[in-house]
Amino acid sequence: MPFVEQLAQGFVDIFHLSNILAITIGVLTGISVGALPGLTATMAVAIMTPITFSLSPDIGINLLLGVFVGGIYGGSIPAILLRTPGTPSAIATLLDGYPMTQKGQAGQALYMALFASVCGGIISALVLMTVAPQLAKVALKFGPAEYFGLTIFGISIISSVAGKRMVKGLITGIFGILLSIVGMDWVTGVPRFTFGSTDMLGGFSLIPVLIGVFAASEVFHQTQHTIVKGATAFRAQIDKTYIRFREMKQYLVTIIRSGLIGTFIGIVPGTGGPIAAFLAYSEAKRFSKHPEKFGKGAPEGVAAAESANNATTGGTLVPMLTLGIPGDAVTAVLVGAFMIQGLQPGPLLFVQHGRTVFALFAGLFVANIILFIIGVLGLRYFAKAANVPSRIQAPIILLLCFVGSYTVANSMVDVGMMLAMGVVGYFMRKYEFPGAPLVIGLILGPIVEKSLRQSLTTSHGDWMIFLQSPICAIFLFLTCVSILWPIIKQRRERRK
Repeated sequence: MPFVEQLAQGFVDIFHLSNILAITIGVLTGISVGALPGLTATMAVAIMTPITFSLSPDIGINLLLGVFVGGIYGGSIPAILLRTPGTPSAIATLLDGYPMTQKGQAGQALYMALFASVCGGIISALVLMTVAPQLAKVALKFGPAEYFGLTIFGISIISSVAGKRMVKGLITGIFGILLSIVGMDWVTGVPRFTFGSTDMLGGFSLIPVLIGVFAASEVFHQTQHTIVKGATAFRAQIDKTYIRFREMKQYLVTIIRSGLIGTFIGIVPGTGGPIAAFLAYSEAKRFSKHPEKFGKGAPEGVAAAESANNATTGGTLVPMLTLGIPGDAVTAVLVGAFMIQGLQPGPLLFVQHGRTVFALFAGLFVANIILFIIGVLGLRYFAKAANVPSRIQAPIILLLCFVGSYTVANSMVDVGMMLAMGVVGYFMRKYEFPGAPLVIGLILGPIVEKSLRQSLTTSHGDWMIFLQSPICAIFLFLTCVSILWPIIKQRRERRK
């Protein structure tokens, strides 16, 4: 059957009441779980997977896709309103989302996040529908050297995220990389920097660290501010929860570019939403006419981050469906859900179960449309959370911090780690050290180390392996540009 006819049949199959209802329930569940700090989209999909055992493949898989899409977007809600990223993918969103809330623009920030998320999801769905096999071939070429180039480029965006506080940003970025090497050496099996503690053999977990740096530190800051200066009346503007299209047009280029970045990053296995969001945020700042506004409440920053992290939903499905390789943790869970339904991801999936695959394509597209409808209806109620007095907000947020940290591994060690990083984050904020570079270093540090050691082992210590790979060489060149461009730009501004 020709491609167009298969795709049309997929949309016909998806527009049944049972499928639409399953996707809607999935999106609502995903938003609810994603909005709770520490409860990631991966956890939401894992929780819902057993429910699909008794469902047909079309209904079960599309239910999980709805959870996936809703979970990624849900993380932006507390990031914007409470400076508490619901998921790791929403870390970049709070850089401008929370300052917008502080300026009384909570509704506009939420609407921008919703609109950009839906656009990014639709872009990735369109790419998944049309060029999935071709893009999967590119991702298949990524070996250790290519991963090293990509992650080094990812680390180089610290200079863009840090803004004018570049030296402090580099310090926190290096601190994040140092945190990432704590634990068991994956090659030799030797403990590193654990100081004899068996609790630290697993290293620093991402979720407790990001909750501590961004959420717990905010609670400490609010409490100290209230004690010293007294409670202040803060009202987020919720009468306007939309942005007119003529105002939105100026952000469309950023949204489309970020959506494409997120899709490509999602296609490369092992990367995911946080890397995509930070790369898109960095590129948006680089191309912006007013980069100085980033980090101070620029809607463009929210648009870039949300478009990119939601675009990874379709991107991560490309290697999973075509090669049987999970693109991230969520698709690793989805592989299990597929196999439970008797579907084996890989090249033969399109031949043996083509109708189900194209129904999945259509389901991802429809899930983003449903996300927009649910989001628009709920925006006014989401924004009201910003008007809760800080004396009530702070204990609730701290409770969520405890719950979110504990549920990662049911360990009080993670709770202690969260509190310790909360204290670190408080002093970082007090002395104007940005928190995002620390998280970037923690995320990318292990990937850089692993890919570097694998590459040098393969080449018997020959460093030229990184220049012999065209893909790696391109990323290294972009890294040099990313590092040097802010320096050149500052010198030009000084001359002017």
